Amino acid sequence: ACRSLKCRRQNDAGNRLRFQLELEFVQCLANPNYLNFLAQRGYFKDKAFVNYLKYLLYWKEPDYAKYLKYPQCLHMLELLQYEHFRKELVNAQCAKFIDEQQILHWQHYSRKRMRLQQALAEQQQQNNTSGK
Repeated sequence: ACRSLKCRRQNDAGNRLRFQLELEFVQCLANPNYLNFLAQRGYFKDKAFVNYLKYLLYWKEPDYAKYLKYPQCLHMLELLQYEHFRKELVNAQCAKFIDEQQILHWQHYSRKRMRLQQALAEQQQQNNTSGK
């Protein structure tokens, strides 16, 4: 083990770089077109790459997941653990379907969130007028 300050700094910088690279890669998994790209180039047939995807499951832990901007990447990472899913991604129609489902989910979530915010605002307004 290296105990010098220079060695520790290099190790810290290396760990930071690894964290950033893995964070960026995991978030790319939220993009079904990127998954299709990887599948068409045979990455999902490579045992080492499949093992790497399994290793990346640590991103599901709250200490790591809090850094993700695109949480749907965790769902894709989970699905990528299954060979059948990896094989289906070769088909561009599969990627298109996933993309469309993500858009529909986002639209539904946005509308639902807006309705909840409106209801909360109305409730606060009623509380303010009834409290006078």
